Amino acid sequence: MKVLVTGGAGFIGSAVVRELIDNTEHEVCNVDKLTYAGNLESVAPAESSDRYSFVQADIADREAIDKVFEQFQPDAIMNLAAESHVDRSIDGPSEFMVTNIMGTFTMLEAARTYYMTLSDDAKARFRFHHISTDEVFGTLGDTGFFTETTAYAPNSPYSASKASSDHLVRAWHETYNLPTVQTNCSNNYGPYHFPEKLIPLVILNALEGKPLPIYGDGSQIRDWLYVEDHARALIKVVLEGKVGDTYNIGGHNEKRNLEVVETICEILDDIQPKDVSYKEQITFVADRPGHDQRYAIDADKIKNDLGWVPAESFESGIRKTVEWYLSNSDWCEAVTKNKYDRQRIGLKA
Repeated sequence: MKVLVTGGAGFIGSAVVRELIDNTEHEVCNVDKLTYAGNLESVAPAESSDRYSFVQADIADREAIDKVFEQFQPDAIMNLAAESHVDRSIDGPSEFMVTNIMGTFTMLEAARTYYMTLSDDAKARFRFHHISTDEVFGTLGDTGFFTETTAYAPNSPYSASKASSDHLVRAWHETYNLPTVQTNCSNNYGPYHFPEKLIPLVILNALEGKPLPIYGDGSQIRDWLYVEDHARALIKVVLEGKVGDTYNIGGHNEKRNLEVVETICEILDDIQPKDVSYKEQITFVADRPGHDQRYAIDADKIKNDLGWVPAESFESGIRKTVEWYLSNSDWCEAVTKNKYDRQRIGLKA
């Protein structure tokens, strides 16, 4: 199978590319705009494969995307390209609207045009897999879980843009019979994560003796999913998922943000100790505007229908993540140089 991965130089996309190249026989074309968060260093392990190719392009550029379809002739699309950081969406929402909404629209239209040229056998194989987030569902109370039928209630510019793209995918399936599948995932963590997000930011700040910022009182709860588990789930969905269906993907690891930061500190205390605990660097800062209190995924459908469950617990995955950042300081320096100095963003509300 020939798989076109958009956003394949980003955090989750690069994990998908590496998994496809390392553990399958599929051919991969990686399309990425290479924004601040897209780094070819993240797919360097795949570049030596004759099954891998890369095209620098914007998913909102119809001419460029049509050319990719014409030249690569994909059997499946995995649409991961997106602006993804909530804080950045608060400071500058327009880029999120262009990439996440218009970019998805462009991909759908290019895929629909291409799909109509295929033979019946090729049409039967073709899939458009759109990758989204649990943030489209808004916030949960102390109990309950997001399911595939939970009503949408996005609370940030980022989640609103992703909700919009989800609705477009559904509409293109219902109106044009484009064979789509969709996934909504919980918070990812793991290697190659750009250091604007909580876990890599805390690891790097801790090592440099900087404050470890926690929004509000740190009581916000997230379900944490190891990125390589997520990549395996996404590939299973694009290969085996039922056309028109949505699958929620979660890690079964609900943790308060404060607990996550304290766990990282404890791991660092163990493997790279200093005179005092890294917990002494924890600092509470003003909360994010419109901050959702709790996310939690019910992942029973993908387990029951497709047989996927995460391989990593939070305890095993977070230790692997900390160890990876300790061993890959050159990657961290290269991807952040002249792009991001780990300053607080998302305060313009």
